[in-house]
Amino acid sequence: MFKGPSSKLSALSSKASRWLMMIGVLAVLVIGLGLLVLLTQATGNRERYNQTYDWLVMVNAIVAIGLFVTIVWGMLRLLLRLRRGQFGSRLLVKLAGIFGLVGVVPGILIYVVSYQFVSRSIESWFDVKVEAALVAGLNLGRATLDTLSHELSKQTKAAASELSDVTELQVGLAIEKIRQQMGVSDVVLWTEGGKSLASSGQSRFQIRTDRPTVQQIKEARQKGSLAWIEGLDDAMPGGDKAKIKILVPIPQQSLAFNEERRLMLVTQDLPPTLVNNALEVQNAYREYQERALAREGLKRMYIGTLTLSLFLAVLGAILLAVLLGNQLARPLLLLAHGMRQVTAGDLRPKLALQGKDELGGLTRSFADMTQQLADARASSERSLSQLGQARSNLQTILDNLTAGVMVLDAQGYIQSANPGATRILRVPVAAHEGRLMVELPELQDFAKGVAEQFTALRADKVTHELDHWQRSFEIHATGQGLGQTAVTLLARGAVLPDGMRLLVFDDISEIVSAERSQAWGEVARRLAHEIKNPLTPIQLSAERLQRKLIGKLNTQDDAILSKSVKTIVDQVDAMKRLVNEFRDYARLPSAELKSVQLNALIADVMVLYVNEAADRIVRPHVVTDLDAECPQIQGDEQQLRQVIHNLLQNAQDACEASSVHGQESRVVIRTEWRGSRNLVRLTVSDTGPGFAPNILQRAFEPYVTTKAKGTGLGLAVVKKIADEHGAKIEMSNILNNGKIEGAQVSLSFAVKQASMGLTASLK
Repeated sequence: MFKGPSSKLSALSSKASRWLMMIGVLAVLVIGLGLLVLLTQATGNRERYNQTYDWLVMVNAIVAIGLFVTIVWGMLRLLLRLRRGQFGSRLLVKLAGIFGLVGVVPGILIYVVSYQFVSRSIESWFDVKVEAALVAGLNLGRATLDTLSHELSKQTKAAASELSDVTELQVGLAIEKIRQQMGVSDVVLWTEGGKSLASSGQSRFQIRTDRPTVQQIKEARQKGSLAWIEGLDDAMPGGDKAKIKILVPIPQQSLAFNEERRLMLVTQDLPPTLVNNALEVQNAYREYQERALAREGLKRMYIGTLTLSLFLAVLGAILLAVLLGNQLARPLLLLAHGMRQVTAGDLRPKLALQGKDELGGLTRSFADMTQQLADARASSERSLSQLGQARSNLQTILDNLTAGVMVLDAQGYIQSANPGATRILRVPVAAHEGRLMVELPELQDFAKGVAEQFTALRADKVTHELDHWQRSFEIHATGQGLGQTAVTLLARGAVLPDGMRLLVFDDISEIVSAERSQAWGEVARRLAHEIKNPLTPIQLSAERLQRKLIGKLNTQDDAILSKSVKTIVDQVDAMKRLVNEFRDYARLPSAELKSVQLNALIADVMVLYVNEAADRIVRPHVVTDLDAECPQIQGDEQQLRQVIHNLLQNAQDACEASSVHGQESRVVIRTEWRGSRNLVRLTVSDTGPGFAPNILQRAFEPYVTTKAKGTGLGLAVVKKIADEHGAKIEMSNILNNGKIEGAQVSLSFAVKQASMGLTASLK
């Protein structure tokens, strides 16, 4: 982004203009809201308006002065720009004038119309007919109340005459009957002294009953009855406090002068509708009188508010006209400055407005255009850099692939190869780049087979539209029969778009070995079934011949017969043992995994491998090196016991096969806890001759053995059990300065956190 003096000045001025515009708009909004609140309060609360009107006029005057000063300052700046001949100044003057006229002329027109409307409307509010209607409503309410009081007074007098001859014992029932007949809310019988004789209605449940005053009793005796309305002034719209009360003296039937006269007080609740209507008419009349007295003040208030509003609106319109004109001219100034820079060859990022209007979009489009031009200038450099980086990444991926990758040309010359190809083919392929593939040592057959596949692919692609070929190869084959070893490759070839040949291959020897083990297991199961059935009849037939012929032949024939039968029985037993081994390998039961302490299991098995002094045959010594930190593992105790036996027996056999006079042979069984990887490692090592390379590759396959009398099933069973336990099994020779000094087999068991916690708690 350019940083010249003109750009800095433009940025500062635009920032000041934005702040000024925000302050002006905020002031106009605040004053407008104040005026609206004032009008609202003036209609309902004239006293509050009189208190705040002077302050509001003062605030309006201050804001108006501020707006006027701001307008003068903006106009001076505009004239200075016009005199300097800056681009866009004339357009800004025109826009300011247009916006000013648009704001001032309609404002004056609205003010004149509003002035006339307010003046005439206020006069129409105080019409004579309205006042006459309110007075009539008040008179109607008073007449209605008087009528109700007169009717209730007549009924009360009639009821009082009925009580003149009622005794004090019957007076309670009598006034209750009167209350029900008249439909009033309360009836109370009083003495002239203010004592309550009987009551019916709501007063029965009141602790203190409102009794009539002495003046009311005196007036009731003089006039014969007294009626008054109570609670009308305290009543609220929707309430039920207003009541009509009638006090009537009860006529005396006796002529006794000492008898105290009685009075009956009847209370009737006024209807809520009547009370509400009366209160509303009364309040409306009072408010009408108040406003009629303040008619001139109200007119002055509204006209003054309109005048202030007009003044603020005109000043705000002029201010907004200047500011908005500046906002419209600013994008054009930016575009003109940017075009001069692009013409000079400067493609650095340009200023752009963030507004959502078309002019702001135009500045952003211009900035995007210059940015695209700059990007196009640097695209070739970036493309070259990305191409180099992609090539480096591709080479890193090829170097770390486990599969071998080779690129050949149409004639079979090696163009490139990754380290995986060297590892799998066991030939330094990278050193033969630029040479024919058939020249690789010991790989001529493989190279010829690959060439034949590409030739067939080219023919098939024309007819069948195939895009690749796939085939397995065996290289570095050594040995014969069961001891034969070879590297099995699965190769896949395809022709690249530029005509080069892509060859990808991987070592699948372990997969082939696993498939071979599975096939041998099926063969073992079938052989065990087919061979075991005739063994028992053969043994029984031989023994029966011996029993039938023994003693019937001469001595020499008896000896031959006994020897022959013994040979048959011994060989049958050997065949049964072999068949049982076949069966055990083919039908190894699934492991039942439980928590097993491997150290304790090894200690239990080691009891069988202790050499006693009385033993005629002393086998190689077995040494234990157990890690006390080993936690429990999940395993099948019986199968793990079989693994330990097989490994120890193989190790002892290997030590005996290579024993040298005077040289100690020993077997070491070791456990090790690797906490960083949560693994328990079991290792059995010996000091035997080790394994040949072809045996190491296929040691865990069935019937692969170096023993003269071995079946080759021991390590196969160990491998199968290890797989059942999810353990990793490894076998290697022990080397010392390149010399083989023994072999070792290791099993690594994964340990779960629960087993670790259980072991810690047991400790």
